[in-house]
Amino acid sequence: EIAGVEKLRGDQQARVSRRERTLLGIGMACYVEMCGFGPFESAVVRVEPGGSVEAFTGTSAHGQGHETTFAQIIADHLGVPFDRIVVRHGDTLNTPMGNGTGGSRSLAVGGSAILGATLKVQDKARKIAATMLEAAAADVVYTEGTYHVKGMPAKALTIADIAAKAYAEGLPEGMEYGLEATEFFRPPQLVYPFGAHVAVVEIDRETGRVNVRDFVSVDDCGVRISPTLVAGQVHGGIAQGIAQALLEEVVYSADGQLVTGSLMDYAIPHPEDLPSFKTDQTVTPTPFNPMGAKGIGEAATIGSTPAIVNAVVDALKTFGVKHLDMPLKPERVWGALKGAK
Repeated sequence: EIAGVEKLRGDQQARVSRRERTLLGIGMACYVEMCGFGPFESAVVRVEPGGSVEAFTGTSAHGQGHETTFAQIIADHLGVPFDRIVVRHGDTLNTPMGNGTGGSRSLAVGGSAILGATLKVQDKARKIAATMLEAAAADVVYTEGTYHVKGMPAKALTIADIAAKAYAEGLPEGMEYGLEATEFFRPPQLVYPFGAHVAVVEIDRETGRVNVRDFVSVDDCGVRISPTLVAGQVHGGIAQGIAQALLEEVVYSADGQLVTGSLMDYAIPHPEDLPSFKTDQTVTPTPFNPMGAKGIGEAATIGSTPAIVNAVVDALKTFGVKHLDMPLKPERVWGALKGAK
């Protein structure tokens, strides 16, 4: 519906009837991915005396934006300003034992560990706040970034107020000084993001060149903590999938020498090779982690490649073409058209 497939089919038939030079193809692909691998992930969340936070994670970001997403989780559940949170990773000197990044697991598993540690800190902060407010811990609530007795928001405390007390004299007997917690989250099973992609391509009969005219994706990765980062992951995944379908190829010479060993020879898409993507979502929270989040890092690469290939084959179906091997470079498409003729 979003892609307007019914209207596109009419345009496709009209082009064939008029024997136009440019063919139109529509390809669809649905995917289900398994991700969120264990066996566990770790996190440490520490509130410093001044109210800033340092968090340590066993996952290791290399561009996905873990620092942003994990800081959002902490800010939402502790009342710490976002810009006063530092997320550290990848340093074996100070990070807890973890299982790293891979298989779209970092938010579903690593983020769950961050959340677990954060809620432990919140619980202790409520207990310290209770002593400061001369109330029972069960009566202290965390709402809208502050800690106060139920029904008495005028006498609220900030996390900075509580942190100062956590490292000072006067804590109740038996309560440890400091304000930090460690969590190891073990996922009970995998999670399964899914989606559907539609690609629209135009093919020049005379040259075999494929132009991606439109691309629509609808992805379900559960609850989206940072929609902007999700959009970035989807856009990057679609671009990578299109590149795999149309351009990328490891080529060896007759004597076994790699001839696509640098970006001078290994084809990747330029901005003008890609359309503006249309993205949408459904949200099906998973019950297997406390955030309801599923992976998104690889999802768009799974749906986009077959959608592009299906679109090219769809455009060539009137010529009897039922299959083409990737990458669908112009010479391969042109050869299929020539062979069909």
